[in-house]
Amino acid sequence: MPTYLDLFAGAGGLSEGFIRAGYEPVAHVEMDVAACYTLKTRTAYHWLRNNDNLTPYMRYLYGDISRNEFYGNIPQEVLDSVINCEISEETLPLIFAKVDSLLGNKSLDLIVGGPPCQAYSIAGRARSETNMVGDNRNYLYKLYAEFLKKYQPKYFVFENVLGLLSAKDEDGTFHFSNMRDLFRQCGYTTDFRPLNASDYGVLQNRKRIILIGYRGNRQSLYPEIPCVKDEYKVEELFCDLPSLKAGEGVTTPVETAHYAGEYLYSSGIKEYDREPVTFHQARPNTAQDLEIYRIVVDTWNKFGTRVAYTELPEHLRTHMNTKSFLDRFKVVAGNLPCTQTVVAHISRDGHYYIHPDINQNRSLTPREAARIQAFPDNYYFESVTGKPSRTLAYKQIGNAVPVCLSYCIAKALLERFEEDDEHEKQ
Repeated sequence: MPTYLDLFAGAGGLSEGFIRAGYEPVAHVEMDVAACYTLKTRTAYHWLRNNDNLTPYMRYLYGDISRNEFYGNIPQEVLDSVINCEISEETLPLIFAKVDSLLGNKSLDLIVGGPPCQAYSIAGRARSETNMVGDNRNYLYKLYAEFLKKYQPKYFVFENVLGLLSAKDEDGTFHFSNMRDLFRQCGYTTDFRPLNASDYGVLQNRKRIILIGYRGNRQSLYPEIPCVKDEYKVEELFCDLPSLKAGEGVTTPVETAHYAGEYLYSSGIKEYDREPVTFHQARPNTAQDLEIYRIVVDTWNKFGTRVAYTELPEHLRTHMNTKSFLDRFKVVAGNLPCTQTVVAHISRDGHYYIHPDINQNRSLTPREAARIQAFPDNYYFESVTGKPSRTLAYKQIGNAVPVCLSYCIAKALLERFEEDDEHEKQ
């Protein structure tokens, strides 16, 4: 069972796929407080499950005990494996000391993670007056390299947006080339692929660069990651969830319907019939938004076409900008895989993620967004205070790596670990 360290861990989507594939997490490092509580709660869940006692977890979800009382059931070293710290030159010694303590006599086989993508993303650069040139986040890969130097794992997996390929430094050089040069100096051969999550069991178009590094020289480095091409639809993601209107629903567990589509089980999202889900809570909307939603969904259902902002009735067009972002209202088509990429902006409004059922007439709940990201239904998204926050749940879900994509990468890489072990025995 290879051990791994998750850097810039977020809410744990990348890590969840590696755990599912059979890897052992040593630590998660993340600066966001709410995401760290999510990681702690998920780490606690896995520990309880491995010890065949999920009762405290369910009592916590139903509100019978507080978060502190729930954590009281978990060994402190398990909770301490989540390191809430910004990764910087100043904090490296502290983080190293904590990871060393958690490792004990074990070696670290793998490092996974990707720095925040805003500095590399094309959209982020477009919104920036400086095109993100000089932004400190451009250079977080140098800190990633410090972990490679310190722990020398056999492999590492570095995830980021496609914009990384075209992002340039102040001197005109490409960040991606500089990054690979640095990793080479650390002793690693690297290779990369642009992967679309839709090819790996995720009902969503989400393209990412997946860079894999191997300590030493290797010709055929990149593992073959088999595609998972099933023609499932979004309506199968939502078919068992209770029907809601805008503003309805709860963050505490609600029971799902008996029938659920095959995809929910094959993807690992759902384990059994009527499995309760949390955060199936729709945000409230204005009467104007709901009128727009009805038009957008009705047009899609009748004609299979999108509605541009300038095509809405005049009394509904209140934005001054009528030259760009004309697709700001968009239905998640039920008869297709999700064509929208779920991003953190969903925490601000749901106009880009309108539910396909016109009778419900609302945007997606956090649980529906989490299913599009292939998070298991038993995954709980935390806040800072312990009081459920729909907004923070949306943000963590939007920033995550889809779990099924992560699992496919992890499973393919695990075969490499096993091949290496066999080769070393010979």
